[in-house]
Amino acid sequence: MKELNILDPVVEQKVKKPDWLRVRLPIGESYKHVRSLVDTHKLHTICESGNCPNMGECWGEGTATFMILGNICTRSCGFCAVATGRPEAVDYDEPQRVAEAIHLMKVKHAVLTSVDRDELPDGGSTIWFNTIKAVKALNPTTTLETLIPDFKGIEDQIQRIIEASPEVVSHNIETVEQLTRKVRIQAKYWRSMEVLRKLKKGGMRTKSGIMLGLGEKKEEVIQTIKDLADNGVDVITIGQYLQPTRKHLPVQRFVHPDEFFEYKEIGYKAGIDYVESGPLVRSSYHSERHVIPGYGIKQWEQEKSLRNTVN
Repeated sequence: MKELNILDPVVEQKVKKPDWLRVRLPIGESYKHVRSLVDTHKLHTICESGNCPNMGECWGEGTATFMILGNICTRSCGFCAVATGRPEAVDYDEPQRVAEAIHLMKVKHAVLTSVDRDELPDGGSTIWFNTIKAVKALNPTTTLETLIPDFKGIEDQIQRIIEASPEVVSHNIETVEQLTRKVRIQAKYWRSMEVLRKLKKGGMRTKSGIMLGLGEKKEEVIQTIKDLADNGVDVITIGQYLQPTRKHLPVQRFVHPDEFFEYKEIGYKAGIDYVESGPLVRSSYHSERHVIPGYGIKQWEQEKSLRNTVN
């Protein structure tokens, strides 16, 4: 099968493209089925809007991450491929359409995310609540992960997510503290940590993700992992940043798979329940596994054993 270099559409990089950053082109009946459902139900997916390198694999397995509240974000993060601008009016029929699409796909696990809607009085949290409830009502056996914005740290908006009770609530820290203003612009490192802490206090299984290759130092990555652990985060995803267009932040370096392996070990030693770490890892990659407490540690022990055997 032909391979696609996911960095080809981007302006010339400052550093050489490594061989491990290659994925297979989307193909197969399952991929076509998901493509058809997304188009028919007029849905947005972060798979497309975020130029995810794993779209072919995930869609080929019949899964997708749905993006609610439109596809135009009120924030302008330096890493994100989602369009920035003035969002369209809220579509109050969207929760039911998403629930119906998940039902037609017959998926066992679904992921929901959204753009930031800072212009809305409730930050979009009501649509979030309604979507989670609609999905659960029509798909009672489907587990659900919600990748939410920070809602500016507003208590009642975060509480709506807790009351809707998805199996996993994720909010990405994205980068280390020092680079937050440059990478996330309107976000705040410790506000995001506080959101995660509130979610955990509310009884949620929590998750966060960071990108590498934006100029962070190794000790800063380790500190971020420890900060997440200190705030009760259960699941961490760590992946390579890839510049989506020439207008976005450039890649400073491509992190070797061995370094990702090292961060995985540090995460488990810090007390994280599940650490997903690798060049092509994205927030929703293998997310169906992140629901299960203890699953990650078992996988980790097997991975270490296999690695030691090979070496």
